[in-house]
Amino acid sequence: MTEPILPSKIYGGCCIIASSRSWNTSMASRLRARTGHRFELITDPMDLSFEHLAEINPDYIFFPHWSHRIEKQILNRFDCVIFHMTDLPFGRGGSPLQNLIAQGINETQITALKCVAEMDAGPVYLKRPLSLYGAAQEIYLRASTVIEDMIVDILNNRPASVPQQGEPTIFKRRTPEQSNLAKATSLEEAFDLIRMQDADGYPHAFLEVGPFRFEFTRAARKTDFLLADVRIALLPDKSD
Repeated sequence: MTEPILPSKIYGGCCIIASSRSWNTSMASRLRARTGHRFELITDPMDLSFEHLAEINPDYIFFPHWSHRIEKQILNRFDCVIFHMTDLPFGRGGSPLQNLIAQGINETQITALKCVAEMDAGPVYLKRPLSLYGAAQEIYLRASTVIEDMIVDILNNRPASVPQQGEPTIFKRRTPEQSNLAKATSLEEAFDLIRMQDADGYPHAFLEVGPFRFEFTRAARKTDFLLADVRIALLPDKSD
């Protein structure tokens, strides 16, 4: 009797896409079509458990945009690849896009690296250029396309990872209060504060005036003024 051919023998091993952002939800299906590998999408951190992953036994776990802790047991057992929006070792740490824009940087590299216990310190598989012009949502969508191509490259060519070279610089995760437009001193700074936070799931740039909170999106830079959409809401009554 002929042994049945399992899907893994036809298409190659399974891979995981773990992402907490909406712009990556269709990546798994596209990669399945492009590479022939089976892909499973994980969006809930509760599903990224060692027990669940051990049942799947993926070749790689790719993290296009993941904001949750990854268990050390997972890092030790599986090939975990994260994607960081800086030319590492420059810019290790939190809020890379926002910190780059705040420094006036408009071109960067996406670094694909092995995830290790120390933040953004793992060896590098490959890097690809990324433009930082536009609003954050637009940049993240652009980055998603670049990352998808990087994953295809990794699966097709299996590049060896190499240690990072140079002295690390560290970014601190930005807080919502840092997007208060009252702190801006120029139109360019106000424009950057609006666009760097203009993405799904991010706290928007804001002003608080009297009982109102103004939140700004879709900014357009003109010669001597800005145009933007604004959402106006009442501030919570602090006397309650």
